[in-house]
Parts: sequence; C-alpha cells; structure tokens
Amino acid sequence: MSPGTYLPGSFSLLSIAAVAMILCLAILLILLRTGWAWDIAVDIPNHRSLHARPVPRIGGWGVLPASLLLIALWAPSLRWIALGAAMLGVVSQVDDRRGLSARVRFAAHLVVVGAAVATSVVDVVWWFAVVLVIALVWLVNLYNFMDGSNGLAGGMTVFGFATYAIAATPSHPELAAAGVAVAGAGLGFLVLNFKPARIFLGDVGSIPLGFLAGALGFWGWQHAAWPIWFPPLVFAPFIADATVTLIRRLARGEKFWQAHREHYYQRLVQLSGTHVRVALLYYGLMLIGSLVALLALHLPTKVQWLMAVCWYAVLGILGWWTDCRWWKFRRSHAPLER
Repeated sequence: MSPGTYLPGSFSLLSIAAVAMILCLAILLILLRTGWAWDIAVDIPNHRSLHARPVPRIGGWGVLPASLLLIALWAPSLRWIALGAAMLGVVSQVDDRRGLSARVRFAAHLVVVGAAVATSVVDVVWWFAVVLVIALVWLVNLYNFMDGSNGLAGGMTVFGFATYAIAATPSHPELAAAGVAVAGAGLGFLVLNFKPARIFLGDVGSIPLGFLAGALGFWGWQHAAWPIWFPPLVFAPFIADATVTLIRRLARGEKFWQAHREHYYQRLVQLSGTHVRVALLYYGLMLIGSLVALLALHLPTKVQWLMAVCWYAVLGILGWWTDCRWWKFRRSHAPLER
C-alpha cells in the first residue's frame, strides 16, 4: 500500500496527514489571534532558557486534538493508545496550571504506560514487560526534556512518526494512519515553531508525543509491523542525547527532572548562537536514522542489529565531538582569575 492508497471510507494517508496539519494549524492560529494562548500557558525565560521573551506553550493544544481525533476515526484498534495520550495531556495541563509533584507526574506516566503495554502485548514474558514499561516511561519524559529549542521536537515528530507510517504501510494500515496523523499535526505545529517561534510545544504536547512514540512503537513490534530495534533507531537522536545527559546528571547526584542547559542540542545552540542551524543538524540526523531504519528492515537480522548499533556509535562520536567543542568554548570564555 502506497502513501496515496485509499483506506476504508475513501480517505488516503496523504489526506489524513493534510487534514491533521490544517486542523492543528487552525486551532493554534485561533488561540493566538484570540489571545487565549496567553491564558493557557506561557514560558517565561530564566537563566536556563534558550529564549529571551515570553512565548505561549500551546503546541499540544493543536497537536493532540488534531492527531487523536484522526486516530480515533481511522485507527480504531489504536483508540486505547490515543486515550492514554489524551489522559497524559490532561495531567500535563493540570501540572502547568496548578503544579504537580514529580512523584505524582511519574505515577500518572507509569499507570498510562502500563495500561498501554497491557492492552497491546501479544507475547512478552512478565519481567521483560516490566523493563519495557520502564523504557517507555523514560521515552515519555525524554521527549519533554528535548523540547527546548525551536523546531526540534516538532521536527522529530514529523520525521519519527512519518517513518512509522512508511514502515507500517504495507501490512498495517491503521498503524500507518496513526503515524501520518501525528506527523501531519506535528507539521502544522512546526509552521509556528520554526523561525521565528511564535509558540512552544509545552508539556501538553511533548509528554503525550513521547508516549505515542513508545506506545505505537511497542504495538507495531507486538503486531509484527517491525522488529524491536526499529523504534529506538527511528528516535535515536532524542534517545541518545537525553539518555547520556540523564546518566551524567545522576552520576553527579543531581535531580534530572529539574531544568538545565546540558543537553547536546542546548550546548550546540549556545555554541552556534542560532536555533536554526541546530534544528537543521538534527533534521539531518533524523533523516539519516529513518533511512537506515527503513533500509535495515529488508536485510538479515544480524545486519539489522549491526546497523542499529553502528548508528548509535555514530551519534556517540558526534556527542564526543560536541563535548570537545563545548569544553574548549568554556575555557576560552572563562573569567580571568584575580
């Protein structure tokens, strides 16, 4: 089935993507032009921010309704996953308005992810299911951690979920429909988030998107749409960046959920002085990773795993190169000792 193939009801995958993009963009423009965006959630810059002026964090208010509505219509077998994403969006909005403790937030993530795994599982031993739940909870949060530079999370949404759709197209039309719905909505958000960024994604968008990346990836593996290595390879730029940063902060005894500017993308923005170059760099990595993942699907199993490991090794080398540049930058800009 090609991207233009018609689904039941004479609706093609490209049509779903287009509707999701237009619907998301329309919602966000209405919120901006009515001024409601400023009443929902606003990101006030502080010493850890990469922006200099207040910006509404309303991206999720467009991405979620647009994508989840179309998933409910064209991917009925995935409605439980869409419901989980909606629940996480509600929890995130409550957190934005009233503030929730990290314990309460993580508990909500754990419950929703556990339910998604339980409703999607086909054949997994219990202890591995527990490992997968932990991994998916981490994916929920790392997507949020990586939402700190213009165009970054929106680009990952477009590339990542479009890759899901392409891989699922031959045999899993509902999974493909879900993928293009999320990718299309991400593109609608990206129109207002690239340059200049008029809005940010916010927790209402990033938390559910991280959940969808993990839950749809798990569902696809359990229903033979792709091997288990496929989702981690598709979202490798985000997973590698956030995981290395997490390990470093935990090793120093820091609270990893607190705001900081230690991610590779944050350091690159400070080094280059521009969000655009960093976004384009990550787009290149996202595109290459997606092509590698799609190509590997047609190769022997051992070669598939080798390609996945090699791609993470490449990202590791790029991280090392960034670290070298960063510490050189820090030394050259350190204040003189008196």
